[in-house]
Amino acid sequence: MVVERTFLAIKPDGVQRGLVGEIVGRFERKGFKLVALKQLIPSKELAEQHYGVHKERPFFASLVGFITSGPVVAMVWEGDGVIASARRLIGSTKPLEAEPGTIRGDLAINIGRNVIHGSDAPETAIFEIGLWFKPDELNDWIPSDQSWRVE
Repeated sequence: MVVERTFLAIKPDGVQRGLVGEIVGRFERKGFKLVALKQLIPSKELAEQHYGVHKERPFFASLVGFITSGPVVAMVWEGDGVIASARRLIGSTKPLEAEPGTIRGDLAINIGRNVIHGSDAPETAIFEIGLWFKPDELNDWIPSDQSWRVE
């Protein structure tokens, strides 16, 4: 597997329901490395850029309105195959279809309040990381347990 980075955002419903620690813990326990984290209330401009692929869809305005309605915890995680693995940990976009044990399967309420966003591909991850974080906000560091890992 390739060491890669992905962008994750705990949406306003996840932050306001006090799920930040639970969600961060799932990625830490999986063994991924947190390289950036910040809390912010996204501007309308940031939200429109983030959801730009949906601009022509009827739900675009509600996506932008929701993500800008309160604090978001934006994160960058690193690890072997982290993009695909994060998508499996997150679960289906529609919480009613998400498997038990996934973040959305366990914690999300409905498609409009599905707790978390995760990049869906390497290109998307690069775009989203660059949109939400400046290069100097990304921390390169070596975990102390790295010598335990098998190459």
